[in-house]
Amino acid sequence: MSKPIVAIVGRPNVGKSTLFNIFANSRISIVDNTPGVTRDRIYANGEWLDKEFLMVDTGGIEIMNTDEIAVSIRTQAQIAIREADVILFLCDAKTGITDEDAGVAKLLRESRKPIVLAVNKADSPKDELSVYDFYQLGLGDPMPISAANHLGLGDLLDKVVGYFEQLGLDATGEEEDIIKVALIGRPNVGKSSIFNLLVGQQRSIVSNVPGTTRDAIDTLVTIDGQKYLFIDTAGMRRKGQVEENIERYSVMRSPRAVDRCDVVLMVMEAVPGVTEQDKKIAGYAHEAGKGVVLVVNKWDLYNKKNDSTIRFTEELRKELIFLQYAPPVFVSALTKQRINRLPEVIRYVAEQCSMRIATNVLNRILEDAVAMNPTPTDKGKRLRIFYGTQVKVKPPTFVLFVNEPSIMHFSYQRYIENKLRESFGFEGTPIKIIVRGKNEED
Repeated sequence: MSKPIVAIVGRPNVGKSTLFNIFANSRISIVDNTPGVTRDRIYANGEWLDKEFLMVDTGGIEIMNTDEIAVSIRTQAQIAIREADVILFLCDAKTGITDEDAGVAKLLRESRKPIVLAVNKADSPKDELSVYDFYQLGLGDPMPISAANHLGLGDLLDKVVGYFEQLGLDATGEEEDIIKVALIGRPNVGKSSIFNLLVGQQRSIVSNVPGTTRDAIDTLVTIDGQKYLFIDTAGMRRKGQVEENIERYSVMRSPRAVDRCDVVLMVMEAVPGVTEQDKKIAGYAHEAGKGVVLVVNKWDLYNKKNDSTIRFTEELRKELIFLQYAPPVFVSALTKQRINRLPEVIRYVAEQCSMRIATNVLNRILEDAVAMNPTPTDKGKRLRIFYGTQVKVKPPTFVLFVNEPSIMHFSYQRYIENKLRESFGFEGTPIKIIVRGKNEED
């Protein structure tokens, strides 16, 4: 069984993301005094008393606000409420009960889910007395807590996980074969639209305003028997264009999303083609050693001829010279063209990233490579490759033991890499080659 889901909900600026980050033991959600910072549903694992669960942070619910973004945030929160097993409703002791609190409480009562009412910012005896007012919401006993000062959190978690056994939920969890996929790219290139098509639901808020997606958000889906964890991210901008603190935090989240994924979908636009910022973003994925799929979006807008994909691929190879190994997929999120090909390509690239080569097979390839193109020399001394071995996957990493590492020229190392690709594929994944002296086996 999957882990129980606990959704943290409430009106804006009551401390939901602060509480979420404490329970996740990590600064996952962006915390800022500005209401409405969290817009999408953010997921993280939590654990209490050996019971594991999946937490969902949501945007602040504003029942009366008809603004487009506010409506989208409310929709995302309602989805979280529907998929949750237990709901943690957070209010603010300092401001007391508001009309928005009452509106959210009505929404939660209609869900007929177990609800734990927590009143945050109860930092003083006076604040704790005001907590009794929250009985008016009709959601049972309100629990005074202070996320900022870590007060009352143990009792709160006791009550949350206490529902798991009552509901017959498995709270142990287990590791599964999941391919983690991060969608990265400049703002407004269509990442969230592609993300929503891949996960099969309106999971990210889609808007034509650059920067709508602020947090890195995760969704687990199963496609043709394979589980994928898709991570949508905020668009990466040049530092000079990042004006708000909130957006700066968002840009920081995208590299972190890359760091924890297996395969990157590098999303760019068919028009205008590869930009300097695209190169920098793709370069980060390459340096991080991740599998890469080049997703050329808005292909429906490209002025196509018979050999358009061939010509555009050549342009990609020219502009992204360090990503010669990355397969391109030409898609349109608007028309859904070739979107259904992406899971297949992702799975293939993930397999290539995890490929292991037997030592005896690897050394036969190395011998053949040296026979076809002898190793370089320096001051009359020739490089000798004694043997090679694969030490790691994700990315495939090889150690070559040689007589004199300083003689190994980068061009010959690239030649060895090309021979490995010719022999084994390794499509979509970088290859790392480490050169060591014969006595450096540790």
